[in-house]
Amino acid sequence: MKNIEISPVSRIEGHAKITVQVDDAGNVADAHFHVMEIRGFEKFLEGAAVEEAPRITPRICGICQTAHHLASAKATDMVFGLEPPETAKKLRELMLLGQYIHSHSLHFYFLAAPDLVMGPESDPAMRNVIGILKSNPDLAMMAIKTRKIGQMITSVVGGKPISPVTAIAGGQSKGITSDEQANLLSQAKEAIGLIEQGVQVAKPLFEQYAEAIEILGPIESHFGALHNNGAIEFYDGPAKIIDKDGNGVYEFGAADYLDYIEEKVQPWSYMKFPYLKQIGFPDGNYRVGALARLNVVDTVPTEKASALFGEYKDKFGLAHNPLLYHYARLIELMYSAERAVQLLEDDGITGTDLRQNLSGELMTKDEAKESGETKRGVGMIEATRGILIHDYETDGAGFINRANLIVSTGQNNLSMDIGVRETAKQLIHGEEVSEGLKNQLEMIVRAYDPCLSCATHAIDGSSPLQVDIYDSEGQLLKKHLL
Repeated sequence: MKNIEISPVSRIEGHAKITVQVDDAGNVADAHFHVMEIRGFEKFLEGAAVEEAPRITPRICGICQTAHHLASAKATDMVFGLEPPETAKKLRELMLLGQYIHSHSLHFYFLAAPDLVMGPESDPAMRNVIGILKSNPDLAMMAIKTRKIGQMITSVVGGKPISPVTAIAGGQSKGITSDEQANLLSQAKEAIGLIEQGVQVAKPLFEQYAEAIEILGPIESHFGALHNNGAIEFYDGPAKIIDKDGNGVYEFGAADYLDYIEEKVQPWSYMKFPYLKQIGFPDGNYRVGALARLNVVDTVPTEKASALFGEYKDKFGLAHNPLLYHYARLIELMYSAERAVQLLEDDGITGTDLRQNLSGELMTKDEAKESGETKRGVGMIEATRGILIHDYETDGAGFINRANLIVSTGQNNLSMDIGVRETAKQLIHGEEVSEGLKNQLEMIVRAYDPCLSCATHAIDGSSPLQVDIYDSEGQLLKKHLL
């Protein structure tokens, strides 16, 4: 038995590797996607005042910070029994759209496009952002401008371009002025034009790599996404689960997610494997993110994105092939810019009714301990990579006793693992594997745009990392669990 290792998997957020086991006959016996990093934000939150959670959780990741900020704020709203005013909800949605514009443009143009523009088997020294800049500088500049607009929206609405701070229990801590509204509206309209140009460049690539779309990582699974009466929805709404044929299976609100989602630990990864509880593991595997959203919803209700969605559905129908995540992200990128324009054309976005204030007083820490009273808040949104859930339990004084995060990338973990394994079995025959073939396995993982900083947490409150200490003779002296 021989091990083929692809380490690290490049052009993703975080650290991971792929291992392929080849038997003596040169056939693949097994293959896995391994995540080696670990972060403990679920434990970090314990003991914190719950109103601080929206300021702590954006530090989980520098890309997904807005999604964590808003999911956390929604959980905090529920803990305190508060309903943000309409202006606050619009501002929160606009802030999230800024993340979509920033994140989707970053991923497609700089992380995914090198495989499609330069080719999967091109020189790895050029199969990256530098290659994009050299081979197609206009495309690169278009991507940079689009991403900058997304960051500007986050900065103005969220108070900071990285780790926003304005979503608080019951609403928003600040609004936007009429001047800021006008400036952001102009920028969002410019983004629509930039995205149109990018789509025209990208569409032929999906024709060119039709074979790769068919062979790299296709699996059948359930899909899950939020929706608003069948329309695409990022900020609010129930989650809907469909089966591999598109039939509705479950629908649930944020507070009920534990009735439908359970997590499993596997020995080859520090990232957990969520699955549909009532179906079981592994048959209850489901996917989230752009591909899942376009499979679940019936409409994308903005003009240009709707036209793109119609073309996509006519061509691919219920899509299972992970490389189509890239196409789906372009449609969502257009929707995000168009929806931002809609919100910014509504003068209600500059309203001053921004927060429902808390009535009554919290208990002191000692009073909370005596009473044993607990409260629970669950926030659920669509992060760029899929459904994101923050679940907090607090004592009567508002301090977090327990936190559980169900993160988008974790929900795609089993699909990435299966896709890598099954594709390796189809493509690898013999011990010698070309660099280009290794990259094709990486392309399966990259299609999901995994964010491993978000998705890796301590298991049962402890770390699986262990340090073994040996003497100069190679004798084991001590095992130390971190």
